[in-house]
Amino acid sequence: MRIPPRITTLGGVAALLSVVFVAGPVAATAATSPSSTPVAASGVHISAVGSVCYSALPSQAHDTLDLIDAGGPFPYDQDGTVFQNREALLPSRSTGYYHEYTVVTPGSDTRGARRIVTGEQVQEDYYTADHYASFDLVDHGC
Repeated sequence: MRIPPRITTLGGVAALLSVVFVAGPVAATAATSPSSTPVAASGVHISAVGSVCYSALPSQAHDTLDLIDAGGPFPYDQDGTVFQNREALLPSRSTGYYHEYTVVTPGSDTRGARRIVTGEQVQEDYYTADHYASFDLVDHGC
């Protein structure tokens, strides 16, 4: 069974919090830098990622997110594998940062085109209905 990386990194969060409480405050830095987002020819930073409310996702995406949070078991062998971000639509991160999971497509004989791609941050979930041609960051607050 593959454990989603965001679950395994919670220990790192606890260690960081203990350092902050024991050693005092530390300066925070931005999680992303301008160089990690695509840049148009004009020099303006662009984002290839939209957003979608959790409530607007298909029910099968909810099922996949529930399985991810539970650590599996996943219906397909490919679920939990490293997502390479070859399309470069998601923010640039090191290899192994993103993992992909199948969102079941009713009536499909294959895995279909729908996926959830997770990052290492809590609730950093991206939904694609078109096999990586576009992504929407899932807003878990709506």
